[in-house]
Amino acid sequence: MEARTAEQSKTTLTDLVLPSETNPLNNLFGGELLARMDRAASIAARRHSRRIVVTASVNHVAFNKAVPLGSVVTVEAKVSRAFKSSMEIFIDVWVEDRESGERSKANEAIYTFVAVDETGTPVRIPALEPETELEKERYEAALRRKQLSLVLAGKMKPADATELKALFTKS
Repeated sequence: MEARTAEQSKTTLTDLVLPSETNPLNNLFGGELLARMDRAASIAARRHSRRIVVTASVNHVAFNKAVPLGSVVTVEAKVSRAFKSSMEIFIDVWVEDRESGERSKANEAIYTFVAVDETGTPVRIPALEPETELEKERYEAALRRKQLSLVLAGKMKPADATELKALFTKS
């Protein structure tokens, strides 16, 4: 199976914030943004794996900036690391200023997807080859995040989490 790049999975969804998608402060509902991020991440995961994919977890979401009614919102998703059958997807959310057209980062998230066959059984996926410095940073951090998740779930002994231990021990 030939490795793929993050760029090959890149998915960009751009849309307006409509009145029915806002809270009483006229900002985009968090749940609406989560749905948009899930769709973009799903497409990115499918592009990487070329398989059916399912959301396994939402590992991190940061709602750093309100997204007002009428804003143009762009959700960008890329695979940040591929494991045996699972993929970490890093999502950046950008909001465009209505007056200037300038884009600023509003939010980010990290989702995990699993590639499955028609019966729902996990299947192997291609490796990921990061190319840019940002992709390399996210790639390296993905293994630490996975180990932390496994330790917290009781599926990995802390002593076996070598990438995490390296953060806290001196060489």
